[in-house]
Amino acid sequence: MKNLILVCVFFISSNLSAQIIEYETFEAFEQNVLNKTHDDQSYIINFWATWCKPCVKELPLFEKLNNSDLDGIKVILVSLDFKKQIESKLYPFLDKNKLKTEVLVLTDGDYNSWIDRIDPSWSGAIPATLFIKGDKRFFVEKEYHTVEEIYKDLNSIN
Repeated sequence: MKNLILVCVFFISSNLSAQIIEYETFEAFEQNVLNKTHDDQSYIINFWATWCKPCVKELPLFEKLNNSDLDGIKVILVSLDFKKQIESKLYPFLDKNKLKTEVLVLTDGDYNSWIDRIDPSWSGAIPATLFIKGDKRFFVEKEYHTVEEIYKDLNSIN
């Protein structure tokens, strides 16, 4: 059933610039994303939603990072938009803003059961960003205003 969902989401979103994959459970997200970050690559995983103004304001910074030719850095945007608004709000937003960064949609709305698994300090507020490189993790719960701020936090794990 999950494979069918992933295929359908990709098909629905195939006209968009960004690659979009939907995860209905945190466990699926954890298995397919978080558990696959133990390599030499640095990961910047930003949690956001279209209804979050600070999130939307900082998205161009992550898009700029994604579009630069930085070897060894992968940017992933994790949308926490509500499942019933994915087609009506998220897809049009991504299309309008021509985002090319990979977008994962985590529709597991039971946030209290998994936010501590991202980081115990996370209150659940967004925007929030997780930096991972191998076994090193650095978590930030704030809005970024410059690419340099993101690089500074990225250097915490490099």
